[in-house]
Amino acid sequence: MALIRSWVESANAPEGPFPLNNLPCGVFSRPDEEPRCGMAIGDFVLDLAGLEAEGLIALSGGPLLDVPFWNEVMAAGPQVWADLRAQVTRLLAEGGGRMAAPYLVPRAEVELHLPFLVSEYTDFYAGRHHATNVGTMFRGADNALPPNWLHIPIGYNGRASSVVVSGTEVRRPWGQLKGPEDAAPRFAPSARFDIELELGAVVGTPSQGPVTVAEADAMIFGYVLLNDWSARDIQAWEYQPLGPFQAKATATTISPWVVMSAALEPFRVAGPPRDVPLLPYLQEPGPMLYDIALEVALRPEGGAETVISRTNAAELYYSAAQQLAHHSSCGCPMTTGDLLGSGTISGPTKDSRGSLLELSWGGKEPFAIAGGSRSFIEDNDTLTLRGMARGDGYSLGFGDCTGKVIPALADPYKRT
Repeated sequence: MALIRSWVESANAPEGPFPLNNLPCGVFSRPDEEPRCGMAIGDFVLDLAGLEAEGLIALSGGPLLDVPFWNEVMAAGPQVWADLRAQVTRLLAEGGGRMAAPYLVPRAEVELHLPFLVSEYTDFYAGRHHATNVGTMFRGADNALPPNWLHIPIGYNGRASSVVVSGTEVRRPWGQLKGPEDAAPRFAPSARFDIELELGAVVGTPSQGPVTVAEADAMIFGYVLLNDWSARDIQAWEYQPLGPFQAKATATTISPWVVMSAALEPFRVAGPPRDVPLLPYLQEPGPMLYDIALEVALRPEGGAETVISRTNAAELYYSAAQQLAHHSSCGCPMTTGDLLGSGTISGPTKDSRGSLLELSWGGKEPFAIAGGSRSFIEDNDTLTLRGMARGDGYSLGFGDCTGKVIPALADPYKRT
């Protein structure tokens, strides 16, 4: 698919993240104004709430854009999603009228907010390279993958309450730690704080009972970049036998824009070869992954940014649709606003690993950054995830997924 040209000239730049082909969904505000729904286009945000209020956009069952979140549109289903994209495309396409011009707000002048109300959050473990690396570190190469890993998308229920939008500072957490030299656990700030480079799937339409992979795919409204911050030292002590808990409850950062599934259709790619066949309910009806180039950058306070990892969303072993289908297989209802993290996306080479745990091989092999080195995140480091899908003369982006780690509280239980 080629670039759809727009009269918004900044939307036609081949390397820009927000062409007319994209139209990602976000929530924005200007100073002293309430947040409202918008779409990114070039260097601007299109005020959809304003367009709907003036009758320049009309959606079945509307108004749906008069609230500061996308859940009402998401719940309305794929036909409404497609109709919205078609109406906005007509308003902004080259050669059309410019009735929408008064509703364009420069992106540089707005604050971005969580784009949707997060109902539930589930994090999966669907990247084979990441699972193999972590398993090798802790169990040895011959026993790297758990016996169920090639058969089932492994996941755990996370904390929707701690999902935050890009730009939100993340405070280093306290927790119980117990190293090999410790006779007993101690309560202290995490010294091995980390990121996880993930893709998050946003559930639009709800379900009751099991759904197929194809049905699950149709339920997904769109995707965000997702950083599941992880305290590796807290996790090492707490995870047996029930898995992550406090180690991953501090924060999960998502990008400010939801790239709708329809925009990513031209970038579908097939999944990997299977060592063992999947059970029928998990088998793909067609290509389910996406060719999205991903990178992680680290910038210390006052220093230069270093890109520390580059990989691709196509490295996943299980797609979001497979994860969602499996999630529903026991009868679990899925709801509008559910967020599914893919798990860490790593590639086959050292420079394509999606976490600092892997990049430093558990802290044993510090890696270089501009002006120094790192094993894990230090205070006042800023971590940024980026994603870009590249088409014929255009690119699609999510906006940066950024968080700065600020120092732990001096005493988390001190009350002023």
